[in-house]
Amino acid sequence: MSDRMKNLLAIFLLITLAVSAFVAGYFVNDFIELQRGGTLVRDREDFDLFWEAWGFVEASYLGDLPTSKELTYAAIRGAISALNDPYTVFIEPVVREQERQSLQGTFGGIGAYLTRPEDGGDIILEPIPDNPAELAGILSGDVLLAVDGQPVTPDMSVQEVADLIRGPKGTVVVLTVLHPGATEPVDIEIERDDILIPSVSYRLLAEDERIGYIQLTRFSAESGNEVRQAIVDLQEQGATMLVLDLRGNGGGLLDGAVEVADHFLADGPILFQQSRNEGERVFEASAETVAGDMPLVVLVDGGTASAAEIVAGALQDRERAVLVGNGRTFGKGSVQLVYDLSDGSSVHVTSARWLTPDHHQIDQQGLEPDILVEVTQEAIENGRDEVLEAAVSYLQQLEQ
Repeated sequence: MSDRMKNLLAIFLLITLAVSAFVAGYFVNDFIELQRGGTLVRDREDFDLFWEAWGFVEASYLGDLPTSKELTYAAIRGAISALNDPYTVFIEPVVREQERQSLQGTFGGIGAYLTRPEDGGDIILEPIPDNPAELAGILSGDVLLAVDGQPVTPDMSVQEVADLIRGPKGTVVVLTVLHPGATEPVDIEIERDDILIPSVSYRLLAEDERIGYIQLTRFSAESGNEVRQAIVDLQEQGATMLVLDLRGNGGGLLDGAVEVADHFLADGPILFQQSRNEGERVFEASAETVAGDMPLVVLVDGGTASAAEIVAGALQDRERAVLVGNGRTFGKGSVQLVYDLSDGSSVHVTSARWLTPDHHQIDQQGLEPDILVEVTQEAIENGRDEVLEAAVSYLQQLEQ
């Protein structure tokens, strides 16, 4: 995706995903399972003590008492808090339903970014490759004039226009657009479908076209293939060095992380997983790589979490890449099983933890960059990416 698109105000089809991407990666891993049942050892005398104490509260408390459901939820939270694990949590029904939808990875739409420049003006379409909008004939830079015959006016927000375009999967929406350079608008019929948002964008860096830049925003089932294609394309364009940007990547599927790391590592461990029931399991790299010897820098920050930390930790421990960032990574290196409860609520229970190839614990510790960059306010205000600049400088020194 172009740099121009990164600076536009709003992104159609990412309205839900943009808010929940980090949360989804933070919880999903690839071991989320929906299970019911289980047993709990109860000490009747201890619970008698609880009700004895609550009886005094009911008899004497001045304010309003919680409902039975509120009391039950509070008791569950209190019991879970005794575990001192920030990732073993209780989720109420409404939040659980939102979480379930965010983790599905696809949603109905036409597959296009819908944006308006900061200074106002027309709403512009940018189709996502191989999705319905592009296949129907939407071009990059198309001006959106109407949706199903309803004109798009300057006072309409991007959200309002997006709501007009969205609809049930399998239904048709007609967009009236003006193609770049055209003088007459055209009507394009698009059948709404499930949209898979790419997790990868890439380009040659303008400051040094020997360096290929790959940004990975989350780990989906397609991330391994997307990163592989990005590497191959960049190599064909002449890239001899790579930057893998995992900043703000909240994680996602474990399989996706293993596949991405495998593109850079030959044989040997990628991570170890320790669980109560299975002991220690090792995930190994295959013998084949796509970029096994290309100089590599990985960009990280405090938003690099979960599956993203697996990749960064594996490449760091195996001395395959240098980590460059403005601070320690998030420290989310554990697996949660999700148990749905009878009222639609759920509990996320930590069932396993991840270790790097050198058996460094990621969970609640994170990873320290090899090159620490202090980002200045001046650089932020001027739109300079000092972390990326440090990565480029490091790679250029290798080639001298």
